[in-house]
Amino acid sequence: MLSFTRSAKAVTLFCVQVLTGSLAIAPVAGAATHHPPPHIVELFTAQGCSSCPEADLALKTLTERKDLIALTLPVDYWDYLGWKDTLAQPDFTLRQSAYKTRFRLRELYTPQMVIDGHAEAAGLDHARIDSLLGPAPTPQARIRLTARHVNVSGRAPATGADVWLVRYDPSPQSVQVKTGDNRGKLVVQQNVVKSIARLGRWRGGDKSWPLSAPAPDGLKTVILVQTSRGGDILASATD
Repeated sequence: MLSFTRSAKAVTLFCVQVLTGSLAIAPVAGAATHHPPPHIVELFTAQGCSSCPEADLALKTLTERKDLIALTLPVDYWDYLGWKDTLAQPDFTLRQSAYKTRFRLRELYTPQMVIDGHAEAAGLDHARIDSLLGPAPTPQARIRLTARHVNVSGRAPATGADVWLVRYDPSPQSVQVKTGDNRGKLVVQQNVVKSIARLGRWRGGDKSWPLSAPAPDGLKTVILVQTSRGGDILASATD
């Protein structure tokens, strides 16, 4: 009887605390929680750029944050300085060129960070980068990513948007530079993009694209919905 009385009092006290709002209830393990969308941070860099290793390190630090997806895109236009970048791809230079036009820059440069396709900053301008990494914009599209398909739905802007498939290596990539401005340096880059491909055009509504193959072992996938010519990133999804 004593045990029952104590239990009854405990239940009564619990009810009073809930009604008065004085009890903080922890979330149930496994319960769905809301996570804000991540920022997309793109670093345009090069192994032959003397100021880039410090920006590579800064991006590596950003990869530890849960509120963003950081991507390294090595470009090839510094190869003439004497070192041919082992990870650079022409597609990355073309992507940066679209941003150059969009942001009305006089020339391409490295290191450069682009945040959400919306703003850019020098890769070593930490104060500006931090200011751009506030609350992420609300997604303007819904993405469903499976092993075989990408589905995008919602209302598109009047000009539509492009759907991009990005695959990157989350492991560090280390290269010993033997010639050029960084001769003798070990350059370490994180989240290096291995491929970027345009799946197609999205003009609103519900549309799907097949994925021809799963991501190769060790690579991660990111889907970007982005307005044309280096415009704003409207939504993103990762595996």
